[in-house]
Amino acid sequence: MDMLTYSEIGPETGTPLLIAHGLYGSGRNWGVIAKRLADTRRVITVDMRNHGHSFWSDDHGYADLAADLAAVIDHLGGPVDVVGHSMGGKAAMVLALMRPDTLRRLVIGDIAPVRYDHSQMQFIEAMRAVDLNAVTRRSDANAQLASHGVDPALCSFLTQSLDIGGRRWRLNLDALADNMDAILGFPDVEGQHHGSTLFLSGGQSDYVAPQYRAAIQALFTHARFARIPKAGHWLHAEDPRAFEGTVRAYLDAQEV
Repeated sequence: MDMLTYSEIGPETGTPLLIAHGLYGSGRNWGVIAKRLADTRRVITVDMRNHGHSFWSDDHGYADLAADLAAVIDHLGGPVDVVGHSMGGKAAMVLALMRPDTLRRLVIGDIAPVRYDHSQMQFIEAMRAVDLNAVTRRSDANAQLASHGVDPALCSFLTQSLDIGGRRWRLNLDALADNMDAILGFPDVEGQHHGSTLFLSGGQSDYVAPQYRAAIQALFTHARFARIPKAGHWLHAEDPRAFEGTVRAYLDAQEV
């Protein structure tokens, strides 16, 4: 079985923390948060399959992504605390339901165990439309993405996954497109997770709407909820100080 590529930072004290990024991201997107949280613990940032430097696969369902995370945790000698954002949050939820032995505490960033109606295909189409032969600097790719209607902040995010010298995306765009329906959905997983779980959402985001709480609590019996008022879906990037402080307080609490 292929192993996800991952990076580690911080002392080998306390419970390690594993961070699972969202769609079109990579572990490097979490470098600032990882560095801050690594003052007291080991922090592991993974590249999910079909992202970053990890392996490519035709399969990209949440059972597959959860198994990938479990393999890393088993390799590290787990259990660990887990932070998962968006797609990574759904993968972390499935991990908790399928392999609760791998987890201590769980933080889910701005996502719920439900199917979403909005598509992410427009970003794949924009990345496919970039003429990589005309790209010599990241700003060239940003300009091309912007010309296809991508928000400037998202242009900069997406081009973090661009290998300029290799003239390629470090994203398996074909596999992600083929699996988009599964990515937007959430699988039927039997059982419940009784461990401590924090659902941390952005105050300006509608990804964790009030009507989703019943679905969350049906699966995660000890779910807690918190919001970062000034942040949207990309809460860790939009208000990193508040995100770090909330996660730190939750993970370090004596009782939850």
